[in-house]
Amino acid sequence: MPSEGQPYADGRRPDQDRLPVADRLDDDHFPAYTMGRAAELVGATPAFLRALGEARLITPTRSGGGHRRYSRHQLRLAARARELVDQGTPVDAACRIVSLEDQLEQAAHANEELRRRGAGAVHGSR
Repeated sequence: MPSEGQPYADGRRPDQDRLPVADRLDDDHFPAYTMGRAAELVGATPAFLRALGEARLITPTRSGGGHRRYSRHQLRLAARARELVDQGTPVDAACRIVSLEDQLEQAAHANEELRRRGAGAVHGSR
């Protein structure tokens, strides 16, 4: 971690509650991938990724220079959309399906967390 006075690469100071990039790489939502690398990993073209953005399935973060940056979570969504499109599903429909699948997964995780908390509260009150 930079010293107290040493800024990060983006000019921010450590006390601005930002972790250094190396500490954020495990974050599934950290925008670590450029458009070219993201397209390569998904097995698609940059135009396909832009189409997913236009369909509002993924919204890449923009770098200081305006370049798109994608997270691992966004790449998983894009890869799933690509699978559906490869099977003949229109892009808009594929995006809707993937969006609903993602919402369902998030709800299942939230339910599991609530169950764990509820079980902890019940066991803690005995």
